Amino acid sequence: MEERFEPNIVAFLCNWCSYAGADLAGTSRMQYPPNVHIVRVMCTGRINPLFVVNAFQQGADGVLVSGCHPGECHYREGNYHARRRFTLLRELLVFTGVDRRRFNMSWVSASEGAKWREVVREAVEMAREAGPFEQFRREMIGW
Repeated sequence: MEERFEPNIVAFLCNWCSYAGADLAGTSRMQYPPNVHIVRVMCTGRINPLFVVNAFQQGADGVLVSGCHPGECHYREGNYHARRRFTLLRELLVFTGVDRRRFNMSWVSASEGAKWREVVREAVEMAREAGPFEQFRREMIGW
């Protein structure tokens, strides 16, 4: 029997909204795929696009960036900066041959645990459809 590919997803989450929404999903015992590895950041506006590229280099099959809904950023406009920055990054990734399904953005508030669950399910399913990602993978050299 052939094993089903399980993708490795790295998620960069805003501390104030998306991380709290993921926490709500967990404390509410909502079931969602365990494929997501969360990196907590203070604001999506502070995420350097190279963090996304580095996640792919280190073995991620997909990357998710999630923050406060536009207009509700705790740092006033950080999510607007992130939205512009990552829209451009997505187009650059596609230009370099990365499947569009590998990079996702979402807006999840602290009270939206059920939405977080659906965002994770969609990100995992899209990465699963795209298959293993080897394009940017960097060989790790032992010291």
